[in-house]
Amino acid sequence: MKYTQLGRTGLKVSRLVLGTMNFGPQTDEADSHTIMDAALDAGINFFDTANVYGWGENKGRTEEIIGNWFAKSAAHRDKVVLATKVYGNMAADGEVWPNHDKLSALNIRRAVDASLKRLQTDYIDVYQFHHVDRSTPFEEIWQAIDVLVQQGKILYVGSSNFPGYKIAQANEVAARRGGTIGLVSEQCLYNLAERRAEMEVIPAAQEYGLGVIPWSPLHGGLLGGVIKKEVEGGRRASGRAADALANTTIRAQIQAYEDLLDKHGLEPGEAALAWLLTRPGVTGPIVGPRTAQQLESAIRAAELELSDELLTGLDEVFPGPGPAPEAFAW
Repeated sequence: MKYTQLGRTGLKVSRLVLGTMNFGPQTDEADSHTIMDAALDAGINFFDTANVYGWGENKGRTEEIIGNWFAKSAAHRDKVVLATKVYGNMAADGEVWPNHDKLSALNIRRAVDASLKRLQTDYIDVYQFHHVDRSTPFEEIWQAIDVLVQQGKILYVGSSNFPGYKIAQANEVAARRGGTIGLVSEQCLYNLAERRAEMEVIPAAQEYGLGVIPWSPLHGGLLGGVIKKEVEGGRRASGRAADALANTTIRAQIQAYEDLLDKHGLEPGEAALAWLLTRPGVTGPIVGPRTAQQLESAIRAAELELSDELLTGLDEVFPGPGPAPEAFAW
């Protein structure tokens, strides 16, 4: 496994990030522990979760599964760079009492303590804001974070689903306050089929020294060989991938993508991950395996070297938006 620094920090993380969103809803605890064991054995040291994972009445369940795995061995926690998130409403019934969601100082304090308890750990390496909070000023947010850092409960702070201007705003406020490192990572939707982050989000992250952590690298399965699976095994796409394939233009684009990779003898899902690892500013994509076999495929992707010819072909199938402001101004 290859490693890199997380943004401008001295923190070394693997170039693949283990996403845990399926732990609980899709993958039971025993299998989740097996996947985490295999990830650590393969050298993946960066694990990502969120307080709301588990969803619905089971919100927090994913953190509990990870916490139980940490409890099995002190070496687990010692080797893992742990990232979780705050923002969402944690009420099981969907109702929310005032100050029990978003990024007020009160909710941040409450949420971090609850996550630490579920995760069975004393500290969180990267505490991420799961969404922008338009109602809470960054002065308040950073004051709350400073207290948590001083208490040793968190070490670094990242963002998720932030637009470029909010990344800039957050770190400018942090710089004015002094003594606050600010955001060190941004977790955003980014893949071959969804490249809008290249216009504003990724340039802002690079300018302010944030590592970029793409989520949904296979775009809901659309880039994982869905047409090939239909033809060979009769396994039809579902969810977002099925909705996309109902559009004839998108279906033709995905077919061209799969044909290109078939020509090069590569699996679509592995190539999509490998492409992200070539992109400027990317720390590593989040892979969210439901099974150990899916994890093995992701690990193979980390070792792939994509030829210039293939990279050019991928750009032709999925052209990026181009840089801002030229992409929308000229």
